[in-house]
Amino acid sequence: METVERRWPLRIAKRAAMMAGRYAHAKQFKRHHRQLRLLRSRLGRIIRDLRRKITGQAEIEAVLQWPLARANQILSQQQRQRGWKLYSFHAPEVECIGKGKASAPYEFGVKASIVTTNARAPGGQFVLHAMALPGNPYDGHTLGAVIAATETLTGRKIERAYVDKGYRGHDTTNPHRVFISGQKRGVFGVIKRELRRRSAIEAVIGHLKTDGHLGRCYLKGRTGDAANAILSAVGHNLRLVLAWLRILLRLFLLALLQALALSPPLKEAS
Repeated sequence: METVERRWPLRIAKRAAMMAGRYAHAKQFKRHHRQLRLLRSRLGRIIRDLRRKITGQAEIEAVLQWPLARANQILSQQQRQRGWKLYSFHAPEVECIGKGKASAPYEFGVKASIVTTNARAPGGQFVLHAMALPGNPYDGHTLGAVIAATETLTGRKIERAYVDKGYRGHDTTNPHRVFISGQKRGVFGVIKRELRRRSAIEAVIGHLKTDGHLGRCYLKGRTGDAANAILSAVGHNLRLVLAWLRILLRLFLLALLQALALSPPLKEAS
């Protein structure tokens, strides 16, 4: 006779996952680990039940081979182990990115690089280059390739680049023209004013995440991540262009209405 726990694994696992998050937030780690052990035991039981029931059925074994492999990976991996880890069952390409912030120490997804102009633009900050960076690379090791790709795309030489503190130790060809946030040496005059403008890119990234789909990618795989970054940047630029076109249309209609108001009325035919 099956017990209630064996008949209702989904309900028990759902509550255990919820309580594990609550205990971790309350820093009650003994209770947190108890719920994790409960989840692991239920997952192992489900894996063994499935393997026992599909033994000898080649077609079903072929269909469930990859899902069971992912489930085994989740069951066997540990918190601080080295090497690749599976963070999402349906999106195995998701990576754990260290943010270095007290409010959000980690973020799950794929890194992306965004390049904008530094000068104030009346139409807003247009995105010059956008690129997904799979593999969780160090930010400084990607700067040289991003600058070269931006120069190729725009056809203009980048005079000065302003980056955040994550780009320390970069590998650019002209390191003296790269300025890091909070840098004091060699910062004066125009460079000091432009360095204060570096934070303007944060608003652009916020628009890409909220107005575009950069915050949550609905496309599959590494190819989907790369396409999502580019499409989010293109959508941001098109929204700025459409805003300019709306202003131009309003000015045109206003000038037309003024011309019609100033024109003398036509004389009636006798």
